Amino acid sequence: MLGRTANDLFWMSRYIERAENMARLLEVGYRIALLPRDGGQDAEWFSTLRSAGCEEGYLAKYKGYATEDVVHFMLFDPENPSSVYACLATARRNARAQRTALTREMWECLNSAWIEFAAINPKSLSSDKLPPLFDWIRGRSALFRGALLNTILRNDTFYFNQLGTFLERSDNTARILDVKYYVLLPHSELVGGDIDNAQWSAILRSVSAHRSYRWVYHESYKPWHVADYLILNRQMPRSLRSCYDEINDALVELNSYYATDSGCQNLARETLRLLIDGNMTRIFQSGLHEFLADFISRNNRLGNEISTAYHFTD
Repeated sequence: MLGRTANDLFWMSRYIERAENMARLLEVGYRIALLPRDGGQDAEWFSTLRSAGCEEGYLAKYKGYATEDVVHFMLFDPENPSSVYACLATARRNARAQRTALTREMWECLNSAWIEFAAINPKSLSSDKLPPLFDWIRGRSALFRGALLNTILRNDTFYFNQLGTFLERSDNTARILDVKYYVLLPHSELVGGDIDNAQWSAILRSVSAHRSYRWVYHESYKPWHVADYLILNRQMPRSLRSCYDEINDALVELNSYYATDSGCQNLARETLRLLIDGNMTRIFQSGLHEFLADFISRNNRLGNEISTAYHFTD
């Protein structure tokens, strides 16, 4: 496969996953902004933008944290490369460039999602229409993933898509957790303290883990268990451990196609081993923020090494 083709497939899946993640972050921000807490909704939108990596771009255009401005920036602003609009546009452009590598079902899911979203008039979007829109974005992403999983050959095309999806997903889960502990908590609150259950519920809902958490732990929300669930529990499909299981499987399969055992595979194995051997007591003692910051750095470095190993820029 040409490096350019691999690049387009990898980033197509990353951008589709990112569009879904933007909707998830906005939903949790929207839910928590409605809760009474110190700093009000400004503090919540600040943390949402920071977790999405959009804070600098947003503050270059806006002075305050008005809900309508944040929503527009993260959903519809074409100048924000991580907005849902920009993500779907870029994913569709990549898919169109590699149309013959996709199945008809994959292309139709992505193309129709772009057409329908581009037709939305942001000025007509009232606050009561936001939750259904978030659901629609997540649903479209799930539809594309379903088409991919059910129609595409398990060859290098599939595995480059897998890499893009799970690198982006693990980054998002880590950022949501990091913002919760490092930004959202009042400075006087110790990690593991008595936190409002409604906030934990919103965080778990943002990664579709609200009901499954109860199934696994059979008790109310506890920061210790929430962190364990989203970092180390391999059964939770958006946890860091689960994502790196998928990433390592994809890299092993790509090795069988290209007979390479490059730095990206070594880094992925090392990161997976850290998660397999992970212990929440040690993670909290050494600092959860530091652990997550290191993970995000590793994840970004892995993306760069994959790009180099498979000649994405060629």
